[in-house]
Amino acid sequence: MGTGAAEPRPFRVDVPDQVLTDLHERLDRVRWADQIPGSTWEYGTDSTYLRDLVTYWRHGYDWRAQEARINELDHFTVPLAGIDVHFVHAPGVGPDPMPLLLCHGWPGSFWEFHRILPLLTDPGRRGGDPADAFTVVAPSLPGYGFSFRPGQRRFDIGAIAEVLDDLMTEVLGYDRYAAQGGDWGGGIVSRLGVDRPKSLVGIHLNLLFARPGVTADPSGEPDAEERAALEAVDHWLKEETGYGWIQGTRPQTLAYALTDSPVGLAAWIVEKFRA
Repeated sequence: MGTGAAEPRPFRVDVPDQVLTDLHERLDRVRWADQIPGSTWEYGTDSTYLRDLVTYWRHGYDWRAQEARINELDHFTVPLAGIDVHFVHAPGVGPDPMPLLLCHGWPGSFWEFHRILPLLTDPGRRGGDPADAFTVVAPSLPGYGFSFRPGQRRFDIGAIAEVLDDLMTEVLGYDRYAAQGGDWGGGIVSRLGVDRPKSLVGIHLNLLFARPGVTADPSGEPDAEERAALEAVDHWLKEETGYGWIQGTRPQTLAYALTDSPVGLAAWIVEKFRA
């Protein structure tokens, strides 16, 4: 524990029965949107796929079983920066485990890491060297999942980086730690590297917030490899970033639909996982 820091409190996921009942009722009375004839995923989430997914969600998916799996991890919350920050804390098994912060992105959560946690925390159990063990901290980013309550302040990536560094150093008492991030977490971890370098052993990213430049011959014309890279980026910006513009410029308008309709939320998220 850092000096003067708040004490983390144990946390369990426990969704009330009435929330699940309301969900089932909403899934039973969904109003399906029309789909352009002959299309599948070209204009967004395919209706046939989504209908099958919702049928499974309503009749085959067991939330309580998944909730029990989630609660096998050690969860905590701590008051920090005016909100309650949720995180999973998985101690390493080894002579000197290195603290490791794992940052998810959108539309993700701490649950993305559940399969890799035992590999990181206890490598000796799987034939690795116990000296390579990590103690893992996997938070729900402020504004996501269990690090959210109605009416709380909003955070940009710089503010999130500050909160997570305070979690690691002030709350958990780690003088230095490693950090890993992908998707939006890649941007947050990059900001950690710029804003809080003294706290870090190093960072690892699987998404770079950059686009390829042209390093071609003196004529300035890109070569074939550079053209292919630039074309791929241009395609992504034109065809795959509409959701980001909406969420980044008019999130409040979108929030009503995604909050009121679980099927609308599923359609919004599953299309990005597929893309």
